[in-house]
Amino acid sequence: MLNQFLEAGKIVGTHGVKGELRVQPWCDSAEFLAGFKTLYAEKGARRLEVVSARVHKNLVLLKLKGIDTPEQGDLMRGKILYLDRGDVQLAAGQYFIQDLMGLDVYDADTFIYYGKLTEVMRTGANDVYQVTSESKKNHLIPAIQDVIKEVNMTEGKMIIRPLKGIFDDED
Repeated sequence: MLNQFLEAGKIVGTHGVKGELRVQPWCDSAEFLAGFKTLYAEKGARRLEVVSARVHKNLVLLKLKGIDTPEQGDLMRGKILYLDRGDVQLAAGQYFIQDLMGLDVYDADTFIYYGKLTEVMRTGANDVYQVTSESKKNHLIPAIQDVIKEVNMTEGKMIIRPLKGIFDDED
């Protein structure tokens, strides 16, 4: 089952004297996180109204309603911010990393079970997925259209056509 609220970033400190918060984004970009008018704390249990948000270097400077001093902001330090999946429209073929984690990975041709997707690495050109086999061996697969053939969130599986040598010891 997909979580309604997804981790979006962590409050790492304050900025200035008006209670602005420094947030380390866990999204594709700081710009993406800065676009939300509502965020959540406590795994979605507490609604937070965003008064303003701007990108500063690789952080988001966030002003939340009701937090007007650095002392109030300090009480938020270390808290995880969440976004509501209903507030985001993903294009076809795009997924939240948190949803991909734990998918069962199968071969498109032989239906061999390779293992579970255990990590997503952001490399720039394309993501790289780590698949961990039942014997705890890790395999890295590029997240490209030639390899990833299907992602089925309902069934919790990913169908791939791996490049030669990823899962075997071919030359």
